[in-house]
Amino acid sequence: MTELSQARTIPIFATPEASPGLLFNDAQAAVAELRRLYERAVAFLREGFETVLATGETAVRYRAYYPRVFLVTDSHARIDSRLAFGHVPGPGSYAATVTRPDFFEKYLSEQIALLMRNHGQPVSIGDSGTPIPLHFAFPEGSYVDGASAEKLDKPLRDIFDVPDLASTDDRIVNGNYDPLPGEPMPLAPFTAQRVDYSLHRLTHYTATSPSHFQNYVLFTNYQFYIDEFCMMAREWMAEGGKGYTAFVEPGNLVTLPGSREPAGGMAPLRLPQMPAYHLKRERDAGITMVNIGVGPSNAKTITDHIAVLRPHAWLMLGHCAGLRNSQELGDYVLAHAYVREDHVLDADLPVWVPIPPLAEVQVALEEAVAEITGLSGYELKKIMRTGTVATIDNRNWELRDQTEPVERLSRSRAIALDMESATIAANGFRFRVPYGTLLCVSDKPLHGELKLPGMATDFYKRQVAQHLRIGIRAMEKLAEMPPERLHSRKLRSFFETAFQ
Repeated sequence: MTELSQARTIPIFATPEASPGLLFNDAQAAVAELRRLYERAVAFLREGFETVLATGETAVRYRAYYPRVFLVTDSHARIDSRLAFGHVPGPGSYAATVTRPDFFEKYLSEQIALLMRNHGQPVSIGDSGTPIPLHFAFPEGSYVDGASAEKLDKPLRDIFDVPDLASTDDRIVNGNYDPLPGEPMPLAPFTAQRVDYSLHRLTHYTATSPSHFQNYVLFTNYQFYIDEFCMMAREWMAEGGKGYTAFVEPGNLVTLPGSREPAGGMAPLRLPQMPAYHLKRERDAGITMVNIGVGPSNAKTITDHIAVLRPHAWLMLGHCAGLRNSQELGDYVLAHAYVREDHVLDADLPVWVPIPPLAEVQVALEEAVAEITGLSGYELKKIMRTGTVATIDNRNWELRDQTEPVERLSRSRAIALDMESATIAANGFRFRVPYGTLLCVSDKPLHGELKLPGMATDFYKRQVAQHLRIGIRAMEKLAEMPPERLHSRKLRSFFETAFQ
């Protein structure tokens, strides 16, 4: 091979001018620099893409980098021991790549301010060594001319960076991240590419923008709950909002206080896999509700992605099979433990890891049940039982020989069975998102007590509205707490990231 042909195989790189790390003692100024670097980087990639499509020139490889936050400390911090986050575990260097600082501005400002306050050190803001994939450089809702790209004489991945699975995994939150020699420890639970990936997936699965998601999330496995939520939200909007600022439906249909009809957005031709609905409040203190459908796979999928938004709490409201003869249809089950036979998280969180109840969530749910039903104390036990919920991945478990599964359920002291709750709680534990479960007994298969068609209609009319109001009231109670109190130290391991 001649020297000339060798030179032709070496790609010509085009990148923005490298940004040296600048020190900041002010969190808002640090976030402003993150925004500047990020916006410069994605604009560079978009302009490069337009140039390639317009000229057909493919000899240049375009690359831009995520910005990063960097901290070096040589001492152990004197911290408020009540805080579950906001500090690094010991001396050393720490870094986090950052995406969408415009979207995460409030979160980043709070986390960086805590870091500076607790360690008395400035942070450095500059370019990281992690490339931004072209796919993540376009604003939400952008149209990309795929036909023109297919006419190029090279694949796009030879001209631009594409998502890298090595940068989108969950090693940090799973606790098995092992930095290379000289590499800083992580400051945040997710890398920038992992966050970008989930932001795109959320739009796909829920048909709403991630910007509409609120910090308090309800999951359900039945459309009846969504119908009731929508009816309630529209009534509240028509009455002036009742403290909420907007109601958003799939297609980003936005209904404002004082109106019954959406003022913007476009309804999708068909509902997405897991549609989301958002009852918004200032500072994202409202409630998002997602219909995850049936099964642990959907439960894991949606919580994998919502976790990057760093919500303050999520709860499961759904139906379950009651396992005790003393239970009645319509009774409530407040989970304080879980039997995990869903299997979808076995590789990420071994089944021997206990999923503890969180006091603040448990109390909020019990108080909400008492307020909405009008019962309290010993009387509350007539309609609600606290106990173990078993989650399985076989919807038709009743069709097998029941001897062995029933024995396991009895030995575990389970009082209810479903297909989502333990998955949502376990992923809350894994992602350090406060979690809880309040289920409603809809049948008792071990006792031959199944709903007849007419009974089902009456049951849903009566019980769904009450159950939903309980969930909403519980979330309102949690929203009244300072977030630093809600984020439990129970969810933190020996070596944790500083960012919540």
